[in-house]
Amino acid sequence: MRPRSIVPIAILLLGAGRAEVRAQASPTLAEIFKRVNPAVVEIHTQETEVPTMPRGQPVSIAGLGSGVLISPDGKILTAAHVVQTADAIEVEFLTGEKIRGRVLSSEPLADIALLQLERAPRAPFVAKIGDSDAVEIGSPVFVVGAPLGASHTLTVGYISARRRPNATLSGMSRAEFFQTDAAINQGNSGGPLFSMQGEVIGIVSHILSHSGGSEGLGFAVTSKVARQLLEQKSFWSGVGGYLLSGDLARVFNLPPPGAGLLVQRVAAGSPADRIGLKGGSTRATIGDDDIVVGGDIILSVMGITLAEPSALGVIRQKLAELDANAPVQVTVLRGGKVVTLTGTAQPAAQP
Repeated sequence: MRPRSIVPIAILLLGAGRAEVRAQASPTLAEIFKRVNPAVVEIHTQETEVPTMPRGQPVSIAGLGSGVLISPDGKILTAAHVVQTADAIEVEFLTGEKIRGRVLSSEPLADIALLQLERAPRAPFVAKIGDSDAVEIGSPVFVVGAPLGASHTLTVGYISARRRPNATLSGMSRAEFFQTDAAINQGNSGGPLFSMQGEVIGIVSHILSHSGGSEGLGFAVTSKVARQLLEQKSFWSGVGGYLLSGDLARVFNLPPPGAGLLVQRVAAGSPADRIGLKGGSTRATIGDDDIVVGGDIILSVMGITLAEPSALGVIRQKLAELDANAPVQVTVLRGGKVVTLTGTAQPAAQP
């Protein structure tokens, strides 16, 4: 055989090798988005709201957020502020399928919550939770959600920074955040922040903005914090509150030791509702905050006063450790009088 006949064979082999390399090329963003998009959901809520007009009657208003399916049986990760005081929750999938849900657990101090659907979706696509500790600043990421009601919108950016608890919002003592320049607007809250491998590395929480829209400063709770919610039992109270201490405690005439949680809203059917806590009835402005006053002010829960260091976290942990039918005592200031309410820590009723 003549030696030169080897050359065409070598060329063919090299060509086959190059073809194989092309077949194994990394998927494009469009391909990744198409693969993970079915796991992203819209979360529609109904919530009781106090009107702005004096002596107006409370009304039910609709809310919109995003979330992501993480188990075939219908568990959804979202932001706590999307569902914390919701009276009713409905989850909508890319297919148009709508399923009612309930809050399984919630951690407002980290702005993360877990929902349970009343039944499994017909064609579940489950997103994979990634390792946020392995994500570096400068890594490309993308967000999928419903900004301003535009469902299943894709925005792209980078990890701009990693922020420690309380770094961007006071009261977020259990939240570690990714800062990203991917565009985030109202409706994105609770939606997934994906790595370019299609893994959930964060849950969208909030933006810092002068205009109210995206200005390049978006924040997502890291998947590490989300995993902690899944691994550690957490308690959903159904209360939306405003912490009173110092001068504010004196303004509201709180008894010693001078601290309390002003109850603004209470979700229907929640543990707070069953124990008898009452939300506010009148809007007021304190500093830059628009709050609802006229409701109960929680002074202590199971003997733990709101004046104690890290009281909210301690109380939540104590409640999470209770058996379902264990008694719970809550002391409140109601109409100028100290009242003790008694109930149980049993979970919310099925929707």
